Amino acid sequence: MSGVPRLTLFRRHRVPRSLGALLTGSALLFLRALPVAAQEPNPLLKLDPQSYHAVEVIIDSAVAANLPTRSLMSKAQEGISKHADNRRIVEAVRKQLGYLRTARLALGGVDSQELEAAASVLEAGAAADQLKTFKIREKGRNDLQAFTVWADFLARGVPKEEASSAITKLWQNGADDAAFQSLWLNVQADILQGTNPGTALQNRIRDTQVRTPTTAGKPPEGL
Repeated sequence: MSGVPRLTLFRRHRVPRSLGALLTGSALLFLRALPVAAQEPNPLLKLDPQSYHAVEVIIDSAVAANLPTRSLMSKAQEGISKHADNRRIVEAVRKQLGYLRTARLALGGVDSQELEAAASVLEAGAAADQLKTFKIREKGRNDLQAFTVWADFLARGVPKEEASSAITKLWQNGADDAAFQSLWLNVQADILQGTNPGTALQNRIRDTQVRTPTTAGKPPEGL
Protein backbone atom coordinates (compact mmCIF):
# COMPACT_ATOMS: atom_id res chain seq x y z
CA MET A 1 0.00 0.00 0.00
CA SER A 2 1.57 3.27 -1.03
CA GLY A 3 0.86 6.93 -0.60
CA VAL A 4 -1.70 8.15 1.96
CA PRO A 5 -2.53 5.83 4.90
CA ARG A 6 -6.14 4.68 5.02
CA LEU A 7 -8.22 6.47 7.62
CA THR A 8 -10.27 3.33 8.18
CA LEU A 9 -7.40 2.02 10.28
CA PHE A 10 -8.72 4.16 13.13
CA ARG A 11 -11.87 2.02 13.30
CA ARG A 12 -9.92 -1.24 13.36
CA HIS A 13 -8.20 -0.13 16.57
CA ARG A 14 -11.52 0.87 18.09
CA VAL A 15 -10.59 4.47 18.78
CA PRO A 16 -13.36 6.26 20.69
CA ARG A 17 -15.71 7.98 18.28
CA SER A 18 -14.97 11.55 19.43
CA LEU A 19 -11.20 11.02 19.31
CA GLY A 20 -11.48 9.24 15.97
CA ALA A 21 -13.32 12.23 14.52
CA LEU A 22 -10.62 14.56 15.80
CA LEU A 23 -7.83 12.44 14.31
CA THR A 24 -9.66 12.10 11.02
CA GLY A 25 -10.16 15.86 10.79
CA SER A 26 -6.52 16.55 11.59
CA ALA A 27 -5.34 14.02 9.02
CA LEU A 28 -7.53 15.54 6.34
CA LEU A 29 -6.20 19.03 7.08
CA PHE A 30 -2.65 17.68 6.84
CA LEU A 31 -3.32 15.88 3.58
CA ARG A 32 -4.92 18.95 2.05
CA ALA A 33 -1.84 20.98 2.91
CA LEU A 34 0.59 18.59 1.22
CA PRO A 35 -0.20 19.51 -2.40
CA VAL A 36 0.11 23.23 -1.60
CA ALA A 37 3.56 22.80 -0.04
CA ALA A 38 4.67 20.59 -2.90
CA GLN A 39 3.60 23.15 -5.47
CA GLU A 40 5.50 26.10 -3.96
CA PRO A 41 8.10 27.00 -6.60
CA ASN A 42 11.77 27.41 -5.77
CA PRO A 43 12.50 31.10 -6.53
CA LEU A 44 16.04 30.20 -7.60
CA LEU A 45 14.65 28.24 -10.54
CA LYS A 46 14.17 31.57 -12.29
CA LEU A 47 17.95 31.76 -12.65
CA ASP A 48 19.73 30.18 -15.57
CA PRO A 49 21.14 26.70 -14.76
CA GLN A 50 24.71 27.87 -14.31
CA SER A 51 23.74 30.71 -11.97
CA TYR A 52 21.36 28.45 -10.10
CA HIS A 53 24.17 25.99 -9.45
CA ALA A 54 26.53 28.79 -8.40
CA VAL A 55 24.07 30.14 -5.82
CA GLU A 56 23.45 26.62 -4.51
CA VAL A 57 27.19 26.12 -4.03
CA ILE A 58 27.46 29.42 -2.13
CA ILE A 59 24.58 28.49 0.15
CA ASP A 60 26.08 25.04 0.74
CA SER A 61 29.35 26.72 1.72
CA ALA A 62 27.50 28.85 4.27
CA VAL A 63 25.81 25.80 5.74
CA ALA A 64 29.13 23.96 5.97
CA ALA A 65 30.64 26.94 7.82
CA ASN A 66 27.63 27.14 10.17
CA LEU A 67 26.69 30.55 8.79
CA PRO A 68 23.09 31.74 8.35
CA THR A 69 21.61 31.53 4.86
CA ARG A 70 18.54 33.76 5.12
CA SER A 71 20.31 36.88 3.84
CA LEU A 72 21.87 34.87 1.00
CA MET A 73 18.45 33.79 -0.22
CA SER A 74 17.16 37.34 0.26
CA LYS A 75 19.93 38.69 -1.94
CA ALA A 76 19.12 36.22 -4.67
CA GLN A 77 15.39 36.87 -4.47
CA GLU A 78 15.94 40.64 -4.51
CA GLY A 79 17.98 40.39 -7.67
CA ILE A 80 15.46 38.08 -9.31
CA SER A 81 12.56 40.42 -8.45
CA LYS A 82 14.47 43.34 -10.01
CA HIS A 83 15.28 41.28 -13.12
CA ALA A 84 18.99 41.81 -12.53
CA ASP A 85 21.57 40.07 -14.67
CA ASN A 86 22.10 36.54 -13.36
CA ARG A 87 25.85 37.04 -13.03
CA ARG A 88 25.29 40.10 -10.87
CA ILE A 89 22.92 38.13 -8.66
CA VAL A 90 25.53 35.43 -8.12
CA GLU A 91 28.15 38.07 -7.32
CA ALA A 92 25.83 39.78 -4.81
CA VAL A 93 25.18 36.48 -3.04
CA ARG A 94 28.90 35.69 -3.00
CA LYS A 95 29.69 39.11 -1.52
CA GLN A 96 27.06 38.57 1.16
CA LEU A 97 28.74 35.32 2.14
CA GLY A 98 32.00 37.25 2.42
CA TYR A 99 30.37 39.78 4.75
CA LEU A 100 29.01 36.98 6.92
CA ARG A 101 32.43 35.35 7.15
CA THR A 102 34.09 38.65 8.05
CA ALA A 103 31.45 39.37 10.68
CA ARG A 104 31.97 35.93 12.23
CA LEU A 105 35.73 36.50 12.43
CA ALA A 106 35.18 39.86 14.14
CA LEU A 107 32.43 38.84 16.56
CA GLY A 108 32.86 35.16 17.24
CA GLY A 109 29.89 32.97 18.11
CA VAL A 110 26.96 35.40 18.04
CA ASP A 111 23.52 34.27 16.92
CA SER A 112 22.40 34.32 13.30
CA GLN A 113 20.35 37.53 13.58
CA GLU A 114 23.26 39.47 15.03
CA LEU A 115 25.62 38.04 12.45
CA GLU A 116 23.38 39.06 9.56
CA ALA A 117 22.89 42.52 11.07
CA ALA A 118 26.67 42.88 11.36
CA ALA A 119 27.01 41.80 7.73
CA SER A 120 24.58 44.58 6.80
CA VAL A 121 26.83 47.09 8.58
CA LEU A 122 29.80 45.85 6.56
CA GLU A 123 27.81 45.99 3.35
CA ALA A 124 26.82 49.59 4.14
CA GLY A 125 30.49 50.57 4.33
CA ALA A 126 31.79 49.96 7.84
CA ALA A 127 35.23 48.43 8.35
CA ALA A 128 35.67 44.97 9.83
CA ASP A 129 37.91 46.32 12.62
CA GLN A 130 35.07 48.55 13.78
CA LEU A 131 33.04 45.48 14.72
CA LYS A 132 35.63 44.00 17.05
CA THR A 133 34.62 46.24 19.95
CA PHE A 134 31.25 44.48 20.04
CA LYS A 135 32.78 41.06 20.65
CA ILE A 136 33.37 41.87 24.31
CA ARG A 137 30.03 42.05 26.09
CA GLU A 138 28.22 41.34 29.30
CA LYS A 139 26.47 37.98 29.47
CA GLY A 140 23.10 38.10 27.75
CA ARG A 141 23.74 41.41 26.00
CA ASN A 142 22.70 41.58 22.36
CA ASP A 143 24.02 43.96 19.70
CA LEU A 144 21.27 43.41 17.11
CA GLN A 145 19.66 46.81 17.67
CA ALA A 146 22.99 48.63 17.62
CA PHE A 147 23.96 47.06 14.30
CA THR A 148 20.54 47.69 12.77
CA VAL A 149 20.67 51.39 13.67
CA TRP A 150 24.29 51.64 12.52
CA ALA A 151 23.52 50.18 9.09
CA ASP A 152 20.53 52.48 8.68
CA PHE A 153 22.59 55.56 9.54
CA LEU A 154 25.14 54.65 6.88
CA ALA A 155 22.36 54.09 4.35
CA ARG A 156 20.97 57.54 5.16
CA GLY A 157 24.29 59.23 4.50
CA VAL A 158 25.79 59.62 7.97
CA PRO A 159 29.59 59.73 7.54
CA LYS A 160 31.18 56.36 8.26
CA GLU A 161 33.53 57.47 11.03
CA GLU A 162 30.84 59.50 12.79
CA ALA A 163 28.38 56.64 12.69
CA SER A 164 30.98 54.18 13.96
CA SER A 165 32.11 56.51 16.75
CA ALA A 166 28.57 57.22 17.94
CA ILE A 167 27.33 53.62 17.94
CA THR A 168 30.53 52.28 19.50
CA LYS A 169 30.54 54.89 22.24
CA LEU A 170 26.93 54.19 23.13
CA TRP A 171 27.65 50.48 23.22
CA GLN A 172 30.67 50.94 25.47
CA ASN A 173 28.62 53.17 27.78
CA GLY A 174 26.07 50.39 28.18
CA ALA A 175 23.23 51.70 26.00
CA ASP A 176 20.25 49.36 25.79
CA ASP A 177 17.89 48.74 22.87
CA ALA A 178 15.64 51.61 23.93
CA ALA A 179 18.52 54.08 23.76
CA PHE A 180 19.50 52.99 20.26
CA GLN A 181 15.87 53.05 19.15
CA SER A 182 15.37 56.57 20.52
CA LEU A 183 18.51 57.82 18.80
CA TRP A 184 17.41 56.28 15.50
CA LEU A 185 13.93 57.83 15.66
CA ASN A 186 15.29 61.29 16.46
CA VAL A 187 18.03 61.26 13.83
CA GLN A 188 15.64 59.93 11.22
CA ALA A 189 13.13 62.70 12.01
CA ASP A 190 15.81 65.40 11.70
CA ILE A 191 17.08 64.03 8.40
CA LEU A 192 13.56 63.94 6.99
CA GLN A 193 13.21 67.62 7.95
CA GLY A 194 16.31 68.47 5.94
CA THR A 195 19.09 68.36 8.52
CA ASN A 196 22.46 67.11 7.32
CA PRO A 197 22.76 63.43 8.39
CA GLY A 198 26.06 63.91 10.20
CA THR A 199 24.80 67.02 11.97
CA ALA A 200 21.60 65.27 12.95
CA LEU A 201 23.56 62.47 14.60
CA GLN A 202 25.89 64.80 16.44
CA ASN A 203 22.98 66.90 17.72
CA ARG A 204 20.93 63.95 18.88
CA ILE A 205 23.70 61.87 20.41
CA ARG A 206 24.01 64.44 23.18
CA ASP A 207 20.37 63.88 24.13
CA THR A 208 20.58 60.10 24.24
CA GLN A 209 20.29 58.87 27.81
CA VAL A 210 22.35 55.88 28.88
CA ARG A 211 21.81 54.25 32.25
CA THR A 212 23.87 51.32 33.49
CA PRO A 213 24.69 50.05 37.00
CA THR A 214 27.95 52.04 36.93
CA THR A 215 26.68 55.23 35.29
CA ALA A 216 23.12 55.54 36.63
CA GLY A 217 22.29 59.12 37.38
CA LYS A 218 25.19 60.46 35.32
CA PRO A 219 24.84 62.02 31.89
CA PRO A 220 26.41 60.04 29.03
CA GLU A 221 29.91 61.04 28.08
CA GLY A 222 30.13 63.29 25.06
CA LEU A 223 31.51 62.01 21.82
